[in-house]
Amino acid sequence: MDLLIHLFVGLHIVGIASLLGGFLTQMKAMSAGTARFSPAMLHGALTMLVTGVALVGLNQADDNTVNNIKIGVKLALLIVILGLVYVKRDEEAVDKGLFATVGGLTTANIFIAVLWT
Repeated sequence: MDLLIHLFVGLHIVGIASLLGGFLTQMKAMSAGTARFSPAMLHGALTMLVTGVALVGLNQADDNTVNNIKIGVKLALLIVILGLVYVKRDEEAVDKGLFATVGGLTTANIFIAVLWT
């Protein structure tokens, strides 16, 4: 079971990298007002959602403790991120504030995962 959990943690990190990488590569475009949500950002958010749900299930099945409040906060942030990216994915340019919000929420999600014990 540990191997499966580690596999999903790795896939979860790939999703985070895709979402945050898509944001970071467009920071210059964001300052110019021409940033847009790339398909990689949407796929990264979806990967985070699927692997996160799988990780909660696998950890509970393995009788590991799961902090449900932490998972709930992370899920709420991810749903907001996913909703924004999904709704605005076809727009030629996304508002700077909206684009920065996605980057900030993604970063907050990472720090919650790492620092909340």
